[in-house]
Amino acid sequence: MLVASALLAGCGVGGSGSSAPGGGFRPARRPASSSTSARPRARAPPPGGGGGGAPPPPAAGGVERAPELAPDQQVSITFESYNFGQAGPWTDTFEELLAAFHTEHPNITVTAQKPQGTSSNPAADTVSSLQTQAATGNAPDVAQVGFSDMGFLVDSLGAKSLDDLVGADTVQENFGGTHPFAPATTTLGQLDGVTYGVPFVLSTPVLYYNASLFTAAGLDPATPPATWAEVADAATRIVAATGKEGAYADCVTTQAKDWCLQSIVRSNGGRVISEDRSTLQYAEPPAVEAISTLADMVSSGATPKFTQQQAVEAFARGELGMILESSSLEGTFGKGAAGGGWELRGAATPSFGDAPAVPTNSGAALYVLSDDPARQRAAWELITFLTSDEAFTQIAKNIGYLPLRTGLMDSTLADWAATNPTTAINIDQLNRMEPWVSFPGEDYLQIRDGMMDAVEQVVLQGADPQATLTAAQERGQALLESP
Repeated sequence: MLVASALLAGCGVGGSGSSAPGGGFRPARRPASSSTSARPRARAPPPGGGGGGAPPPPAAGGVERAPELAPDQQVSITFESYNFGQAGPWTDTFEELLAAFHTEHPNITVTAQKPQGTSSNPAADTVSSLQTQAATGNAPDVAQVGFSDMGFLVDSLGAKSLDDLVGADTVQENFGGTHPFAPATTTLGQLDGVTYGVPFVLSTPVLYYNASLFTAAGLDPATPPATWAEVADAATRIVAATGKEGAYADCVTTQAKDWCLQSIVRSNGGRVISEDRSTLQYAEPPAVEAISTLADMVSSGATPKFTQQQAVEAFARGELGMILESSSLEGTFGKGAAGGGWELRGAATPSFGDAPAVPTNSGAALYVLSDDPARQRAAWELITFLTSDEAFTQIAKNIGYLPLRTGLMDSTLADWAATNPTTAINIDQLNRMEPWVSFPGEDYLQIRDGMMDAVEQVVLQGADPQATLTAAQERGQALLESP
């Protein structure tokens, strides 16, 4: 199941920089004199440096934009992505795309690299790799980074405002074109209304289910569960009738990170953090109620006490009736179904009663870290290419990520969409999703993982929901407010 591990990491499911109690990467704190509230702005080029010729007009806030490159101006940039640390279609596809980019931009040479580190999942090394390189002044020019790390990337590692570098109008134009980005995705790389990253790959949570087990348990596979109460009932019937496991929500462990948990809490009317990102709220009644629902499924036997990897592997083997999981795992599950002789189907994220479910996204965006004006412009050219119709078509066909230019599924990806049973579900959820919110500050990983550790204790270990979540929230809030 190495492929499953790579996919889990690659779409932000168990990704960068875990800081679970007992070990793991934690970002180094900046000196107390630094302010985490101030957004880094792109540096102005030195006199006569970078683009050559007359300097471009200043962008908003007095920051000069990265100048256009002359056709014969040779520029070399580095691109760091966890895709280059994953064997098979990931590395192959991106190497092909970079070759096509160089054909289109022969004056720009791109050196691809995976994050520094030894983790089996390259995405887990992303933040520590960038921080180490930034400390020596050698940060990559372009980086693929998960949405949950965006706040730290902007506040502490100097991700550049794309609105400053190329102009807000140009950024918005890139989201348009013959096949525009899905509207809900265009703001995923923003903080405080400023665009720092261009969304690149993402998925939404899908309730995958084994239609063969449904039939064996006397359930109608044509009418999958739509609410968590229905999921619990179906899971109980599967366990009783087949001896297989019932249902698993891959949203409750530190390894899973919090993108899916945020969806579950939001679907019950709560939040894990306030809209202004200043106050933790996962011990408030709506969040506690949602998390308790998942805990009740474990105590009743409807949900097994599995780790993330155990659940993914069990479902792929046909030994688990349902799993709420990233849509990036569909290829893995499809292969498991074909090999095991069972039928894979999918349904939308379950709701709590009549209230509509609120899908969130996993995944990553592309950011510019370079301080050099010429490399900044070359980095922007690479980003626009990697988020073009051509690139998204190849990424979807070869890897399986949902293309953010959703109109491609009526065009170059029509055949691909027809063979992927949950495409319509994902598109619907993509059009109404809410963003995966990152925690602010230097201690964001400890805050996030402290929350997830408490959730894991409640759901899988039977800890008291209110007391456990309240204690974790108080510790997290103290970190959030620390200077």
